[in-house]
Amino acid sequence: MKDRHAPANRRRLSYEGLQEEVRRIQTPEIEVWENEYPDKIYTVNLELPEFTCICPKTGLPDFAVINIEYSPRKYCVELKSFKMYAIFFRGIGIFHEHLVNKMLDDFVAACRPRWAKIKAVFNSRGGIVTTVSRDYGR
Repeated sequence: MKDRHAPANRRRLSYEGLQEEVRRIQTPEIEVWENEYPDKIYTVNLELPEFTCICPKTGLPDFAVINIEYSPRKYCVELKSFKMYAIFFRGIGIFHEHLVNKMLDDFVAACRPRWAKIKAVFNSRGGIVTTVSRDYGR
C-alpha cells in the first residue's frame, strides 16, 4: 500500500509518464482564410458542444463543451478543418488541462489572433465537473 503522506519525490504516481509526449502530438492542420477586415477589432466565438477525447488513466471517453473566443488579425479559422482537428482527439488519451493548452497553442499558431480564449467544461466524472480555461494575448 502506498504511503499517501510520503514526500512527492519518493512516491510514484499512477499518472506518471502518461503525458510526456503531449506537446509533440501531431494534430491535423487548422486551415485559415484571409480576413478582409484586419483593421477592425471584432470577436468570433466557436462552440463545440459534443467534444470527446479519452481519459488517459481509464481509457473511458470524456465529454466536454468547448468554447473558443478570438479576435482575428490577418487570418480567420476555417471551420471544416477545425472540426476535423477536434474530431482527431476522439481517439487520444489526454488530460483535460493538457488538451486546453495543446488546443490553444495549435489555434494560435494557425491564425495568430489579437487574443484568444478557450474554455472547456467537461462532464461530471465521479461527481466532479472540470472546467479548464486559458487566455492568449490579453
